[in-house]
Amino acid sequence: MNNSGREAEDRALRWLQRQGLTLVERNWRCQGGELDLVMRDAGVWVFVEVRHRASERFGGAAESLTPAKQRRLRLAAATYLHVKGLDDARCRFDAVLSRGDGRLDWMKNFLA
Repeated sequence: MNNSGREAEDRALRWLQRQGLTLVERNWRCQGGELDLVMRDAGVWVFVEVRHRASERFGGAAESLTPAKQRRLRLAAATYLHVKGLDDARCRFDAVLSRGDGRLDWMKNFLA
């Protein structure tokens, strides 16, 4: 991960914690992919994908959430839940989109 991506993830984590979410894991990896942030929001497991784009010249952060990326996120989350013995847990997928100007957009439950 490059420095700007790491900084965006740090900012997203702090912001989500201020919104009441609790960090459980960071950069959890498995054969199927990686989960940037695994958090809890009350009784819900939240898998957070952080996407950073310094500029929108080649498409913004939201456009980088391609169908292939979404499939990898679902697979990694299913693997995480299975490994942790949480197969029946309630969960959702959020994305935090970081812009070059420092603004963050929170997309709750973007994989419905």
